[in-house]
Amino acid sequence: MTTGSSGWRWRQPSVIPGFGMTFGFTLVYFSLIVLIPLAALVVRSAGLGLDGFLRYASDARVIGALRVSFVTALIAASVNVVFGTLIAWVLVRYRFPGRRLFDAIVDLPFALPTAVAGIALTAIYAPNGSIGALLAPLGIRVAYTPLGIVVAMIFIGLPFVVRTVQPILDEVNKEVEEAAATLGANRFQIVWRVILPGLTPAILTGFALAFARAVGEYGSIIFIAGNIPFVSEIAPLLIVIRLEEFNYVGAAVIGTLMLGIAFMMLLVINLIQAWSRKRFGYGQ
Repeated sequence: MTTGSSGWRWRQPSVIPGFGMTFGFTLVYFSLIVLIPLAALVVRSAGLGLDGFLRYASDARVIGALRVSFVTALIAASVNVVFGTLIAWVLVRYRFPGRRLFDAIVDLPFALPTAVAGIALTAIYAPNGSIGALLAPLGIRVAYTPLGIVVAMIFIGLPFVVRTVQPILDEVNKEVEEAAATLGANRFQIVWRVILPGLTPAILTGFALAFARAVGEYGSIIFIAGNIPFVSEIAPLLIVIRLEEFNYVGAAVIGTLMLGIAFMMLLVINLIQAWSRKRFGYGQ
């Protein structure tokens, strides 16, 4: 869209024909798959009126479930940023036996059914599991606690960070690192001032994807969480409970709250990402 003497007008962005048809198809498809369902959710909640919406939204159990979902998702996404970036670094910068197999295993949470992942994690981290039994004498309990939720979210969110950072890291010009080294920069300065600024937009994108995936996760969490109200009950589970109670309005209110909070947090992340691209001049 550009401005001219007659005001705003649409402009074909390239010489390739078919912009109108492809744009129309994209708009219709996006509306049917994303916009209309989300709008229906908001409209259903708005039918309660402000007082009714606030009554459902201020319920202590709803607030507790939202707190558990978003706090654990933030923790899991933060952990994935650190270790996902390290894994991407190892896969890109080093060659070792079994590297291709290790690289393929990173995508396993994408293909593995979430229920299977939840059962496997519960079996391992339960007090009588192979890892849980080792942690129990230390007073650390994973399964059936909020820590178990974090573990499950880390499991399903790790590939998003690795696969987002890995291709960007692969394109980093090593000659720039060598030039920085010849100018007297140590390894820490090279990583912090040369490599990390270029990876910042990708890291933020991976964080946003891992966070969004964790917030909406259900299958792998319900087995390991314990599902105790105000302690380890996540918002998606509470939505299912409300649906089983035929309380569709209550479920719609929880979904609308999750949608609003997630949208605001992702908006902030994208604004930070845009700032980092403008600040460091990457991704232009």
